[in-house]
Amino acid sequence: MTDAPMFTAHNGFRLPAVGLGTYGLRGDAGADAVTAAIDAGYRLVDTAFNYENEGVVGAGVAAASVDRSEIIVTTKLPGRHHAAAKARTSIEESRRRLGLDATDLHLIHWPNPSVGRYVEAWSALVDAQQRGTVRQIGVSNFLPEHLERVESETGVRPVVNQIEVHPYFPQTEALALHAERGILTVAWSPLGRAKELLQEPVILEVAAAHGITPAQAVLAWHVARGTVAIPKAASLDHQRSNLAAAQVALDDAEVEAITALGRADGRLFDADPATHEEM
Repeated sequence: MTDAPMFTAHNGFRLPAVGLGTYGLRGDAGADAVTAAIDAGYRLVDTAFNYENEGVVGAGVAAASVDRSEIIVTTKLPGRHHAAAKARTSIEESRRRLGLDATDLHLIHWPNPSVGRYVEAWSALVDAQQRGTVRQIGVSNFLPEHLERVESETGVRPVVNQIEVHPYFPQTEALALHAERGILTVAWSPLGRAKELLQEPVILEVAAAHGITPAQAVLAWHVARGTVAIPKAASLDHQRSNLAAAQVALDDAEVEAITALGRADGRLFDADPATHEEM
């Protein structure tokens, strides 16, 4: 067992190895779940404009017994708001919905390359950071060419790229590129096709070897690869179990065995950032 690690970006920004995903958490129950997670030890909470729950997340953060300065709240700019004026308004709207003086980490949700305005959206985030509306800025679902373009045209490198990563889609090349550039990888849907994945013999073997659950084995795999995992969990038991996985150390052979589950068709749905559009 080890202390739960923190991962550090090129500019010194740090994220904990396991955060709370909030997609689908809504209403009073959603706010209560966020509060419970923070009080249980979570310091990273992930939402998005398109999740339609920023108000709930903000309420959950406000009700927690933890000092606000210790909590990192991530949200995301939707594709329909990539134009500069719309982006600025969207950023400000997210901050108001969350009830925060500034969003801690603001991402572009998808590059939407056929629209071709993601550099404009990135420039709006750079401006928001300079104005103090946003503390740290990053992207989500960006391919190497998208990362290269935003940096070359603005001179500002994202601190985070949130992408689909799980054992069926391990994204080894993307993780290596991010590590080389000091960009933190945050994994959405870190448990992938959970019902199928958690029955894989190698996952069950690793879990048994460490006396943990199959889900914890997968989350420990993420941690060992330097990837921040943000599984959604509404119940306190699942929240605690997911958070505890950050303290489990897998050996290299176990990590390699789980990574070998990767598939050519491993994506959860047709979400190739080269073609996928999410407005």
